[in-house]
Amino acid sequence: MTSLPRSRILWIFLLGLVLIRLVSLAAYPLLDTTEARYGEMARIMVETGNWITPQIDYDVPFWGKPPLSFWASALSISLFTNSEFFLRLPHVLAAVAVLILFWQFCRAIELSRRQSDIALAIVASTIGFLISAGAVMTDMYLCLGMTLVMTGFWRGWHGETAWMYVMWAGLGIGLLAKGPVIIVLAGLALFPWLLISHGPLGMWKPLWQRLRLVSGLLLMLAIALPWYLLAEQSSPGFLEYFIVGEHFQRFLVSGWKGDLYGSGHEQPRGMIWLYWFFFTLPWSPLLLFAAGRGLIANKSLIPADRLLLFALLWMVSPMLLFTMAGNILAAYVLPGLPAVGLLMVKLIGEGYAGKGRYLLLVGPALLLTATIYASLIAADEHSDKALLAEARDSGDAIFYYRERPYSGQYYSDGRAKIVDEFPLQDRFYLVIENGRELTQLAERCELRAENHDRKMYLCRQAAAP
Repeated sequence: MTSLPRSRILWIFLLGLVLIRLVSLAAYPLLDTTEARYGEMARIMVETGNWITPQIDYDVPFWGKPPLSFWASALSISLFTNSEFFLRLPHVLAAVAVLILFWQFCRAIELSRRQSDIALAIVASTIGFLISAGAVMTDMYLCLGMTLVMTGFWRGWHGETAWMYVMWAGLGIGLLAKGPVIIVLAGLALFPWLLISHGPLGMWKPLWQRLRLVSGLLLMLAIALPWYLLAEQSSPGFLEYFIVGEHFQRFLVSGWKGDLYGSGHEQPRGMIWLYWFFFTLPWSPLLLFAAGRGLIANKSLIPADRLLLFALLWMVSPMLLFTMAGNILAAYVLPGLPAVGLLMVKLIGEGYAGKGRYLLLVGPALLLTATIYASLIAADEHSDKALLAEARDSGDAIFYYRERPYSGQYYSDGRAKIVDEFPLQDRFYLVIENGRELTQLAERCELRAENHDRKMYLCRQAAAP
């Protein structure tokens, strides 16, 4: 192994990362709340044939997100089979697409082959990228859109005219992945770069000449607008909730109460920066050290190198957007994560090839740890898959008393219903939260399974002997 060329070793390492992530996809169930919710929406999409309006339950539209990631998972399980592996597989493929685009970008900006390989390995080995590449969420597709925007803009700006259309296509994909937030993220990265690198007066003429504004806008709208119009027509009220609620109130109102599908993820202001630090491990401490060293040497917060400034703004654009947000998730830093590899190479060079190369092993080790935790602990605490195994294989009705998690909905194939009182049926399964009591349980039911949060009973006319 040590006799192989170093770039070859890096590509073997990258292939190993992809294989490890693929193997891990089926190692643990869909977890509540996000994965199980989005997995169930993909399942319903296939079952009902309604690919326009995502549904959080039968005939209950989901207005919280556009459908690109749901389409991807739904297409996968419709082509293959409904399982955790195939629900997660499209998100691995989106991550691979991000890495390919990023590597091509590194080569296009004339980084050496070895520098490009190192930058790619750094991005792929961050714990946030590894976890998100294979999680049933919307964020990896937003990251793909942002990567298209940033790489397309740079290459289009620097003479490869057709790449400017890649930028516009990336905006369209971002609109279908998560909505207008892609436009804000791109603006927070690109406008300051233009302003600083070309001046407030000097940027406008080349911007008009190179941006392909009219044809580019038409391309973006051709990709995204038809679905938005069809979604509003199919489910009136979607646009108002999605644009105003999800893009303003969710982030500006701490503990936002308007969420139709749960509660807001209330966090202290500025928490997004701490999320970035952990999502970028194991490289964030080294990157911060290098950035601090450069700040001391140059005595300026703004890098003189235009490419370095571009990468910096790309990386921090999610944090700039969500610093004052009250409702955030760690995955919100993902659109800026590819820039970490470029910054590491520009700030540190190939110096990682000494002791720093061992940091490449930290991400896979953390992924393995997270997978073991998800399969042994989180599977019991955040999923009802094992709890419902007997009931799912039977033909009996399944009821949840007053509250049903999304995993209960998904792993019952949509059969589990919510009830507010003891059902009047001869035979059925009843799932009830730990600590709740019903007098009928002792009379008619026997305990068949339990997990961290709930118990499942088989109920008949009379208690089992």
